[in-house]
Amino acid sequence: MTDGSKRLHRDNAQTLKTIAAEAFAALGGAGQIPPFSARRLGLSVDDAYRATPLLRQMYEASGAKAVGRKIGFTNRTIWAQYGVYAPIWGHVFDRSVHDLATVGNLPLAPFSEPRIEPEIMFGLAAAPSADMDEAALSSCIAWIALGYEIVQSIFPGWQFAASDTIAANGLHGALLIGPRHPYPPRAAEWQRTLSTFEIDLSCDGRLGDRGHAANVLDGPLSALRHLAGLLAADPVNPPLAAGEIVSTGTLTKAMPVVPGETWTATPKGIALDAIRLGFT
Repeated sequence: MTDGSKRLHRDNAQTLKTIAAEAFAALGGAGQIPPFSARRLGLSVDDAYRATPLLRQMYEASGAKAVGRKIGFTNRTIWAQYGVYAPIWGHVFDRSVHDLATVGNLPLAPFSEPRIEPEIMFGLAAAPSADMDEAALSSCIAWIALGYEIVQSIFPGWQFAASDTIAANGLHGALLIGPRHPYPPRAAEWQRTLSTFEIDLSCDGRLGDRGHAANVLDGPLSALRHLAGLLAADPVNPPLAAGEIVSTGTLTKAMPVVPGETWTATPKGIALDAIRLGFT
């Protein structure tokens, strides 16, 4: 490596540390910052994923533990709305995961421009690999649940590039997991219904949006396989492991939320419970 390339490497490493630190501060303080892509930083998708382990280290240094992943932008019906045309992922930490049954009303003050997303969530019994078909993937799943992800934008007005969303930990705010159902011995049933069910997302009894399993890369199992493939090609971030929680992406549009509202997600065509969440 020449002196010039060494300097560029050092400069890039310092830039990624700066990006991770700025994202960490904004995510932890309900703050907003200009998108990195709009500055003279040259942040690519690959660079953003190289910043991801730096951001994880900052969370862990603050006492958080990584417990899973969230997949974002698996719903192709919203790609044009945000200008992001491929799925991304971020880490999920113990401090951001809650069992829905233990949450009365979720405070929104910690989040910037929060939105609600109904999602299928898996608990992994074994590590999936990129070459698995859906039947093999099913053998890696311990439980399934319907839950909510609260996403947020540290970039004003939800204006960003794909690389910005990755640097901001996939826009993750919180994960609220509904009743967990054992995946085996009903794996064949889950596999069949996971690609065909529908869901209504309502606010205070009024329909907000109607979604379909196929919106999520043809089904949540396909989204899980896609994530396994992304991580298999990732030189700096770890693959999925047994025990992780994976949230597979929103089944409907991501809907803005404000204090005082109560939201309900009602699935049809799959043996999962309707779930409800209020906000303060």
